[in-house]
Amino acid sequence: MGIPTRRSGAGGGGGVVAVGADTLSDRAAQMREALLKSQSITDNMVSILGSFDHRLSALETAMRPTQLRTHAIRRAHENIDKTLKAAEVILSQFDLSRQAEAKILKGPHEDLESYLQAIEQLRNNVQFFSNNRSFKSSDGVLNHTNNLLAKAISKLEEEFKQLLLSYSKPVEPERLFECLPNSMRPSESPGHSTGKIPSSNSHHDHQNNTSENSAYTTPALIPPRILPLLHDLALQMVQAGNQQQLQKTYRDIRAVVLEESLRKLGVEKLSKDDVQKMQWEILEAKIGNWIHFMRIAVKLLFAGERKVCDQIFEGFDPLMDQCFAEVTAGSVAVLLSFGDAIAKSKRSPEKLFVLLDMYEIMRELHSEIEALFRGKACTEIRDSALGLTKRLAQTAQETFGDFEEAVEKDATKTAVADGTVHPLTSYVINYVKFLFDYQSTLKQLFQEFENKDDSNSQLAAVTMRIMQALQTNLDGKSKQYRDTSLTHLFLMNNIHYMVRSVRRSEAKDLLGDDWVQRHRRVVQQHANQYKRIAWAKILQCLSVQGLTSSGGGSSVGADGGNSSGVSRAIVKDRLKTFNVQFEELHQRQSQWTVPDTELRESLRLAVAEVLLPAYRSFIKRFGPLVENGKNPQKYIRYTPEDLEHMLGEFFEGKTLNEPKR
Repeated sequence: MGIPTRRSGAGGGGGVVAVGADTLSDRAAQMREALLKSQSITDNMVSILGSFDHRLSALETAMRPTQLRTHAIRRAHENIDKTLKAAEVILSQFDLSRQAEAKILKGPHEDLESYLQAIEQLRNNVQFFSNNRSFKSSDGVLNHTNNLLAKAISKLEEEFKQLLLSYSKPVEPERLFECLPNSMRPSESPGHSTGKIPSSNSHHDHQNNTSENSAYTTPALIPPRILPLLHDLALQMVQAGNQQQLQKTYRDIRAVVLEESLRKLGVEKLSKDDVQKMQWEILEAKIGNWIHFMRIAVKLLFAGERKVCDQIFEGFDPLMDQCFAEVTAGSVAVLLSFGDAIAKSKRSPEKLFVLLDMYEIMRELHSEIEALFRGKACTEIRDSALGLTKRLAQTAQETFGDFEEAVEKDATKTAVADGTVHPLTSYVINYVKFLFDYQSTLKQLFQEFENKDDSNSQLAAVTMRIMQALQTNLDGKSKQYRDTSLTHLFLMNNIHYMVRSVRRSEAKDLLGDDWVQRHRRVVQQHANQYKRIAWAKILQCLSVQGLTSSGGGSSVGADGGNSSGVSRAIVKDRLKTFNVQFEELHQRQSQWTVPDTELRESLRLAVAEVLLPAYRSFIKRFGPLVENGKNPQKYIRYTPEDLEHMLGEFFEGKTLNEPKR
């Protein structure tokens, strides 16, 4: 049905036009016809297409159920796939659970690492089934897994307990001594007492104790290889929420072991009453031991315990501090209670030095106690230690004050018949000497309680007050003597002892040279007073005054006659009196004592320098009157050499039964 093609033909122009017109007409007719056909075709096509569309709709309607079934089948396949995969995951969880259960049932002892992995797997299973509650057996599986997990943790607790028990043993004292600095091992181990007052030769060793801190070796209380295992076990117990049980187990085992270690060392639990009833010598020894126990406890046992605790509970700081506090609380309380009992017991002067020793050790250990017992859980322990330090300081301060008062008011009736150094004097001087061993501690006390900077002058002032109190007391004691010359000998001896002791000690720097010179003059004054009072009467016998019956001449002639008016009877009487008095002095003063060799010799020399020239002069001038009469030896018993020899026996503290002839 195309457009007609053009026909070809020959001919002239007119023919061509005619032909052309016809052709055009034909063409127009053909086109009209074609258009009509085309419209018809179009209408037919529309009609056909309309009919086809209707049939398609019918077909689609007919096909829809089949399409739906196909889609459902495809969806079903997809769901089956997913279900199979889910089932596979669930089955794998069941499989892992069975494997974990097998390891749990074996227990942790053989292979702790696998056991811990099994616990982790069970925890994952719990998480998995908790997130898949739609699975109808989820609740049953969860219950089973949780029960298994509880059993697993219970076995871990038991393993932790057994492991800790096996490796927690009390530390033997010998092993602890090996951890001390070399200088403290053999002689200064517990049993060694602190410094005493009675002897001036007593030596105090507290100043050496603070040195060599670096030489302390912290003992391994549990083998290092075991600590990581205990840490892993503790971690599992904390994660399982069994923290309280873990704390209890740890505390119950370690606290007992620590207390036993201290008991083996010699630590006792003593009350205030126990302390009060104890003899001083025993108590002093126990205080000396306590000082060593405190060092060993803090620097070795508590330090070792802290190391163990920190490694086992690493990552759980509050728990770490809590466990350490609970393990050490009992042991710390026992140690501090003894210190408290001493601090609160009845004060007495001899306790000052042990109180200072105890105060020193608490100050020395303060920074270590603060570091070891850090954290909120240990607050009470830190406060207790600091409280004891303050109580010891307070008691020492009060005891120091008591001592000054006690020296001045000392009313001991101890008889010092020989005029020697009184026990109170040697006691006080030794006391003062000991004070200088504690200079830094005493200065600390002064600063703590009086808030003054110049603690050096405070110590000097206190020392001077004590010395003055002693002199005041000695003055009172010297008045007990009936013989005034012995009063002065007694004061000379005691003040000389004070001066000599000060000159030979650090007290000289503190009291000053002025104090020394002033008191040396006092000693000389008492020596002069002794000489004047003791020998004045006997020297009167050798005086020229009163020798003449008529108050005439004072010499005798060559023939020994009494032409010069000297009375032979008076000379005899003088010599008899001299002999009696000298023998009495010799008898009595040979029993007196001047303990210092130098002072004794100088005093004898001072007497000899007065007595012997006077005696020689008297015998030379008046001796012939007696020598020419009857029994001259009755009157001239002693040569000057005899007297000199006898003077050498004065002040020796001897007991003579009869006069020397």
